[in-house]
This record gives sequence, C-alpha cells and structure tokens, in this order.
Amino acid sequence: MTSSAHPRSGPPDDPPLRGRDIVCVGFSDWGKDLLTNEQHLLIRLAEHNRILFVESLGLRRPQVAGRDLKRMARRLVRGVMPAREVDGVHVLSPLVLPIHHLAWAKRFNAFVLPRLVRRAVRRLGLRDVVLWTFVPQAEVLLEPLQPRTVLYYVDDDHAAKKGIDADSFRAAEERFARRADVVMASAPELAERMRTLNDNVHEAFNVADTALFATALQDGPVDPAVAALPEPRVVFVGAIIASKIDIPLVRELSALRPGWSFAFVGPIGPGDPTTNVDGLKDLPNVHLLGHRPYEQLPEVLRGGAVAIMPYHTGGEMRSVFPMKTYEYLGAGLPVVSTSLPALADVDLIDKVATAQEMVDRIEAAMAADSPAQRAARSASVQQFSWESRMAQLGRLLGSGDQLAAGG
Repeated sequence: MTSSAHPRSGPPDDPPLRGRDIVCVGFSDWGKDLLTNEQHLLIRLAEHNRILFVESLGLRRPQVAGRDLKRMARRLVRGVMPAREVDGVHVLSPLVLPIHHLAWAKRFNAFVLPRLVRRAVRRLGLRDVVLWTFVPQAEVLLEPLQPRTVLYYVDDDHAAKKGIDADSFRAAEERFARRADVVMASAPELAERMRTLNDNVHEAFNVADTALFATALQDGPVDPAVAALPEPRVVFVGAIIASKIDIPLVRELSALRPGWSFAFVGPIGPGDPTTNVDGLKDLPNVHLLGHRPYEQLPEVLRGGAVAIMPYHTGGEMRSVFPMKTYEYLGAGLPVVSTSLPALADVDLIDKVATAQEMVDRIEAAMAADSPAQRAARSASVQQFSWESRMAQLGRLLGSGDQLAAGG
C-alpha cells in the first residue's frame, strides 16, 4: 500500500535547522486547546534554536463574545510584559489594534509593533535573525530587524476566513511575498498563487506526529467517553467550527445511519467565537465529547472504526490540507472525507461528494478493514512527520552553527 500524497519534504540526511535565531510571527496565540502547526514546529525547533514567537496581530475583527473579550483582557495584561518562556519558546504578546482596515490603526501598529519586537530581540540577544512569518503584516518588521533570511509560511488562506479584511490582507501578502527569500505553502492552491509572486516556493503540506499516532495500533486503553458509545464508532478529531464542518452533511449521516455513533472530539469554536453547532447537539447518535490533550488522541482513534473529515469544500476550505490527514492515517484508520481539493492526490483517503456516498464508503471501509490493513496504512505515512518538515526547513534555511560559534 502506498500514498502519492506528496513528495518527501527532503532527503532523510538533510541537516535539521539548528543554531539559528528566529523571530516567528504567528496567526494565532500560543495556546494549549488545539496545537497548530506553528506550535508543533517551534517546540521541536526550540531544542536547537533560539525562538521569539510573536502572537497573533489580531487580523480577525474581534466580536463582542466571551472568548474574544477574555482574549482581549489577557492581551492587555500581557502586552505590557516582556516575552515569557513557554515550552522552550519565548512568547511575546504585542499590543496591536485588531482593525487593520483603518489607516490610522495601521499607522499605530506600524509604529508600536516594531518597537516591541525589537526590544524583545535585544533583551534575548538575538542576532542575524530569520524572520519567519505566517502573516504578511509582519512586513513592518523588515526594516527594523534587517533579517538575514525572510520566510513566508502560508499555512492557510487566511484572507478567506470570516472577519478578516480580505482586501487589506491580499495587498499586504502581495507586497510581502515578493520580498520573501523563501515561501512555503501548505496546499497546492496556495503554492500556485504564491508562484505568481515569488520564484522560490516550496510545497509543505501539513504533516503529523506519525510515531505518536502509530501507538493507536498497539494494545492499550480507549478514551472512556468513546468506549462508552455503541459500535460502530465513526470519529472526528479536531476543531469543531461551523464554517468548516458541513453540519447539514453530518445531520444527513446521522439520519442515514441511526445505529452508528458519530464521535466529535475537540474544542468548539477556536478562532471563531460565534460558531454555532446547535445543529449537531439535538442528534441522538452525534456526540460532542470535548477537548482532549494531544498526546491522548491515539486513545480516541484506537476506539474508532473509521475516521471522517466532513468539511465544506469551498471558501477557505478550498486550500486546506488538514493536519488530521496523517494523524488519522498514522493511527491506521480508514479515512473518508469530502472532496477537499488539497487532498486530490492522497490515494489512501476515500473522497466523496454526498452523505449517501460517505456512508457507503464508510461501510465498505469497515467491511474491508483488518489489523494488517491498519498497519500498512500507518507504515506508509510515517515519512510525513514533523521531523521531515524540520529537515526541509534545514535544507531551505541552512544551519547557523558556524555563525553561532564564530561570535
């Protein structure tokens, strides 16, 4: 069994990125509810590099909702404090105005942000930095930091998300992508768009902690809430957001197979405090089981018969390569998904257009599944690991060992 999902990130002997001073500007805050690819990578890279992570610049317009109000209050407190160390990464929470479509707010942020970041850089003694950003608004740091290398890591079509000023974002992206030394893109559509702006674009589809998820193949405990559900259990793991999950499709699945248990494990509404999943709560065989720590997810998947990705396929989801792709496959599960464009070349995933097709494919997958099939699925995707992504970064950005040793 093979996967033609995408080529390896680099040869296995690529040197890892080490000895570098990195200023990374993220799209999100540094939190624990749901690990992003930012955190997965930076925690690992912090073992051999010095990293300053600049939390979200507030590109989504805030809502008068509990989650956003708490976040704004937390940012006000942290915004006057120096960078704090979390998981080996220095995390800065800059005071910026989340209204980037207004000219005066842009001028304020362009004045304040570079000063806050430059002060943190001096305090940490960082030099010859790599400016690595997930958002183009980091363009205001180019002149103040004079980075040795600029990496634009396009991990999502952020401009297509609800609450983002798309015109302002796209304009900043066009300027910044042209100035980047390296661009990495997490989906084919993103890479194609970036190649119109930059000649040095590399595909970096989302990977996983494949070794961790392979432990789901071993004998061990099943998440108690999952184990309590009647079999067969169809599982979904990840953020539960109405703009991403096709709730009408899930309602159809529930009606078509009332004897199945549909287990949704993950936080509700991260990044979208107004998300409404009431359409799932009244379904007797759909179970919203809440968040689990990342290291416990193999216990969830160990109890599943099939994993699903019932996503919308338009809008922002056109260019999403879900992180759960290789988590599911690493755990050995059969996977059925709606036809996300980014997954077109992932042969191990059954892709469907309707709820009836999805239940048919799930039934066929359950009938054909076996321990040997699960082991083969898991083995075939072990190469799509965070280690492979770090090797790719090392190849593209180079090691700073000699620089650091040279004083």
